[in-house]
Amino acid sequence: MNVINVLKERGFIAQMTHEDEIIELFDKEKVTFYIGFDPTADSLHVGHFLGMMVMAHMQRAGHRPICLVGGGTGTIGDPSGKSDMRRMLTDEVIQHNCDCFKKQMQRFIDFSDDKAFIVNNGDWLRNLNYIELLRSVGTHFTVNRMLAAECYKQRMEKGLTFLEFNYMIMQAYDFWELNNRYNCKLEMGGDDQWSNIIAGVELIRRKESKPAFGLTFTLLTTSEGKKMGKTESGALWLDAEKTSPYEFYQYWRNVNDADVEKCLSLLTFLPMDEVRRLGALKDQEINEAKKVLAFEVTKLIHGEEEALKAEEAAKALFSGQGNLENAPTIEITKADIGAKLLDVLTRASVFASKGEGRRLITQGGLSINNERVNSIELEIAENMFTDNTALIRKGKKNYFRLVIVEK
Repeated sequence: MNVINVLKERGFIAQMTHEDEIIELFDKEKVTFYIGFDPTADSLHVGHFLGMMVMAHMQRAGHRPICLVGGGTGTIGDPSGKSDMRRMLTDEVIQHNCDCFKKQMQRFIDFSDDKAFIVNNGDWLRNLNYIELLRSVGTHFTVNRMLAAECYKQRMEKGLTFLEFNYMIMQAYDFWELNNRYNCKLEMGGDDQWSNIIAGVELIRRKESKPAFGLTFTLLTTSEGKKMGKTESGALWLDAEKTSPYEFYQYWRNVNDADVEKCLSLLTFLPMDEVRRLGALKDQEINEAKKVLAFEVTKLIHGEEEALKAEEAAKALFSGQGNLENAPTIEITKADIGAKLLDVLTRASVFASKGEGRRLITQGGLSINNERVNSIELEIAENMFTDNTALIRKGKKNYFRLVIVEK
């Protein structure tokens, strides 16, 4: 089956620039394509996960991915989907973030024997001569057409800086450069990148009179249209130090019933017959589909061993079965006996702030050993612990082990 049909069946594709030509291209040759990742943090997050799944499907079908990290464009910042200008990053931070991305991408993409490349657009964008760029590329862009692009509209009210205005040109230049260097014929990205991708396609077609194509994939949203991957503590990161495998597992275990089939289709490699079977389960049975989803997604990101640990921890906390040692753990010492529980949990980042902790306790949303905490002044006492362990529950589904350790 043509990989474009695979992506369609699984629900990835949002828009294509030349659909019939793209399908024909993938029928007759192995295609080099690219997806860009701007290094705005030191870890990829679940929004990037979708792009890596697309690359993995494409590579499995015999096509060659280029993972482009934005060491150059990252110095500007993409205005797409943003109402405010992005924070400016130093060169050192950008390089560190790019290095972190490479390690995470290797879980999905086989970079051996030139089956895929990781390239940094800083290698060419940082050396550009501004006058030469204006003469060779600027003539192919009209300001009125650029201002009509969706990615700029949101910024016009607050003020679009000239720095950000150049982002579309930089991204188009990337596609042109990759086309020349690697015969890259297709740029892919999230649907919020549509305007930027079209710019690159048109630049190559006008400047080189060669075929070039663009394809966007759907953004990862809930059935209500909200972006997925947001937690109480922020983004759902792919780095285990920023989002633990257990937290990652629990996020997918608790998705809405209506989102299970979509997530199974987009974020796992399960056959579509199995995806549809699991997605059709109703009432209590849908929980079995959620367990499969959580395990499969966690296995892809963190490996099977960590997925099994997360699964065991969930069993221990919610059904009394499995290994509780794999649950999220907060370590304290004997010196913490007598300290306020609120202070200890805030220090351990269970609460983002003491204010959040006070509100939750006042609303009855915190318990220790299945007993509601009724006072924000509650102090930690030795009789709370069995074998140096107490169980904290925040809200309905967030559990933590509070463990006394010798230090």
